Amino acid sequence: MNQHAFDSTAPDATYVAAVERYLERLEASDVEGLTALFAGDAQVVSPFLGRMNPRPFFEKVRDASGQSRIEVLDILLSARGAPLAIAYFVYHWQLKDGTAVRFDCVDVFEFNSLGLIQRMTIVYDTHPVRELVGNKYG
Repeated sequence: MNQHAFDSTAPDATYVAAVERYLERLEASDVEGLTALFAGDAQVVSPFLGRMNPRPFFEKVRDASGQSRIEVLDILLSARGAPLAIAYFVYHWQLKDGTAVRFDCVDVFEFNSLGLIQRMTIVYDTHPVRELVGNKYG
């Protein structure tokens, strides 16, 4: 078993609050609010869109989306003290054309020493999503 020691400079409550704000702002398609949670050189890693900077990523999501709803299942913290948190949720995503897409999602948030998101990795089964979404990101 690989043993790692992490030096976490922000308290766990800070991570949970940041993830909760992220989920609220994602549901509202609030690009400005979302990008404010990320460090200037942050990256979003998406199974659908690849690696992107936060602003263009969230603009693409906003531009492809109608009214969506997020059903939070849990927010998990590192058991080893790493500066990360995981959001586990059901994304009830409505596309601009009215297509409804529902999928379980896990977003992994890695934080910097200021408590800003440095990297977010999105994990979900892309097969059913790709069938419904196709090229609707434009």
